[in-house]
Amino acid sequence: MIRFLEIGIYMDKLKDKLLGWYEELILRLPNLILAIFTLFLFYFIAKGVASLVSKILRARMDNISVRHIIKKLIFLVILLIGFFISLNVLGLDKALATILAGAGVIALAFGLALQGTLNNTFSGVLLSFLPRIRIHDYIETENHKGFVEEISLRNFVLRQPDNHIVVMPNSLIVDKPFVNFSLTERSRITVKCGVAYSSNLREVRDMIMKLMTDNFPQEAGEKIEFYWLEFGDSSINFMTRFSCVYQRPGQMFDRQSEAIMLIKEEFDRNNINIPFPIRTLHMGTNVEIAKEREPKNEE
Repeated sequence: MIRFLEIGIYMDKLKDKLLGWYEELILRLPNLILAIFTLFLFYFIAKGVASLVSKILRARMDNISVRHIIKKLIFLVILLIGFFISLNVLGLDKALATILAGAGVIALAFGLALQGTLNNTFSGVLLSFLPRIRIHDYIETENHKGFVEEISLRNFVLRQPDNHIVVMPNSLIVDKPFVNFSLTERSRITVKCGVAYSSNLREVRDMIMKLMTDNFPQEAGEKIEFYWLEFGDSSINFMTRFSCVYQRPGQMFDRQSEAIMLIKEEFDRNNINIPFPIRTLHMGTNVEIAKEREPKNEE
């Protein structure tokens, strides 16, 4: 009998609790509807703002992946603002303060644990807005060179001339120097060669200068250069330099190959020898070799 009375008391308390929740729900129903409406309103605002930002970035940024991520981040930030406003409409100020405090602690913990990742992320965003480096530019870093294929929020992707892909953290590009060959339309090409010691050096110099000037026109402020470098083992070596269009490796190799062929043809026409290293071995006569091979008579 006592147990039934206890169960009845518990049921009455549960009924009162549920009834209180129901009354609270009825009282807060207008606020709940307003909060849901606010959340939906911010959802559509977030979509519209994200689409507008995406259109603006499309005109200023070549990186598709970074544009997409920035669009998503803007969408989530605006939607999160709408969520907090909805909680405030419902009168859940204490819950809002608790959520914000917890979010701050979690953000601090993640920030300390993911310092390297966050550094690469901010470096990726920075690289996306830098005018000094763009997709398809040909660059050379400390250890690698190739065409820029992708700049994501974590990695920097290069395609090397041999078609190999190099993936490196963005921080390596931001923190260390790199050479961007695509920023200038013209660069200097160097060709080295050597002539025999019997050659007339002044004639060779004038010949090369005229040859380069006729075949590789220089723009204002540019000139053909020629320098004798050293007395080599079998030749006197020189270097000539000239400017040409150079935004990718193929252009440099084309001009360099053309210059080498022109120099060789010009030397052939003028009987100028391009020597190569020769090593002479002095061997003994057959008689001396035979004597060395004869066994010695034992005394």
